[in-house]
Amino acid sequence: QVQLVESGGGLVQPGGSLRLSCAASGRIFRITAMGWYRQAPGKQRELVAALTSSGSTNYADSVKGRFTISRDNAKNTAYLQMNSLKPEDTAVYYCNAEIRKTAYSRSNAYWGQGTQVTVSS
Repeated sequence: QVQLVESGGGLVQPGGSLRLSCAASGRIFRITAMGWYRQAPGKQRELVAALTSSGSTNYADSVKGRFTISRDNAKNTAYLQMNSLKPEDTAVYYCNAEIRKTAYSRSNAYWGQGTQVTVSS
């Protein structure tokens, strides 16, 4: 069974930084793409950043220039470096991964449990 485990959330002051991690484990043939989503109270879940195996990236306009997504293929882990954090970034952040378990299997999407990020003075 594939599992995604997120870590790195917490409380940080405005202008500060945090690095989120998302480690995928289990039977994995290939991770096609990984991404980060977030959901604030009273708001819809939105895509924050995504990274495909080909190197293509996509960022929400609100985080461009401040957030950076990356991954370590050897560890099946994705990261989200968040700099110049603002109170508006406060939300639960979720990791998502598109994973193919075997060479003959189709890819399926998996989600992490979410990690809270709070930006406050």
